[in-house]
Amino acid sequence: MNNQKIFTVLDLIDIDLKEHNSLNLRCIGGRKGLGRVITVPNLNRPGLAIMGFYDSFAYERIQIFGRGEAAAVKKLAGEKQFDSIVQLFSYEIPCCIFTHNLSPERDFFDEAEKAECPLLQTDLETSEFVVRLTRIMANIFAPKKSIHGVLVEVYGLGILILGSSGVGKSETAMELIERGHRLVADDVVEIHCVNGNVLMGEGANKIIGHHMEIRGLGIINITHLFGVRAIRDRKAIQLVVMLEEWDAAKNYDRLGSEEKYMEFLGVSIPKLEVPVKPGRNIPSIIEVAAMNERLKKMGYNSSQEFNQNILKWIESNQARSVYYGSEDVI
Repeated sequence: MNNQKIFTVLDLIDIDLKEHNSLNLRCIGGRKGLGRVITVPNLNRPGLAIMGFYDSFAYERIQIFGRGEAAAVKKLAGEKQFDSIVQLFSYEIPCCIFTHNLSPERDFFDEAEKAECPLLQTDLETSEFVVRLTRIMANIFAPKKSIHGVLVEVYGLGILILGSSGVGKSETAMELIERGHRLVADDVVEIHCVNGNVLMGEGANKIIGHHMEIRGLGIINITHLFGVRAIRDRKAIQLVVMLEEWDAAKNYDRLGSEEKYMEFLGVSIPKLEVPVKPGRNIPSIIEVAAMNERLKKMGYNSSQEFNQNILKWIESNQARSVYYGSEDVI
């Protein structure tokens, strides 16, 4: 199912970001408008609008005020020419953000209060703030889809384990964790399409994301049992492993020459169908599948090489048969 929740200015301020992702935002005015909805991920530098040019003004975007824009506002305030600022707030803009810890002129502040337009401030430089906010907004507005499955990281590869209920997805993931691999999400995986060609997976619920349900055992906390080394918050999905009950009537691929894919949000991901039956070590198969997929990404395909060697062997045998079976004509 696809889901895109409403994202407001207040959500932007409250978003939990750390270190190099932190926006350091605080509200300095227009608090009544904090419920305004941000509808697009793009940003706008309103320098032309401040000077009175409103043709094609991207009012629906977050408005960024750096040193140049703040200086223009100060100049207009000194000249008592504030018509363009009044016109600015006649548009339903989501919010205005001042970088470098800059503060707006009093007249600008009063117009924002009248229009109930939030004024935000950050201590970050404009260029750095724009990079961070662009990255964050792209993630927030990325197409999303929730799917039932388990996402693990095996040898650095993000593997989405799918299958019907009770087939052993969580048990397989737990065995992989015991072998030193990491859990990203269990039960419900939220998939984001980033940049149109990368699928990022994470737990749909941050509170229960690193818990697992094991039938007969109940809910277990992976972080407490195995430590922080056994988890990670997000991971790009690079391989899908579909677990299914062994069907003796089905013809399974035994050479691996048939490439299969599964599509999510318009992006195709390599897929393996792994039959499950007693005696098969599924975690070991997934480990080998991860290593084999990494080799493929490095340009080495075991199945193709095997087929080529078989063809060479057949051709050489045929050549020998022709050579040794022919009679010399005198």
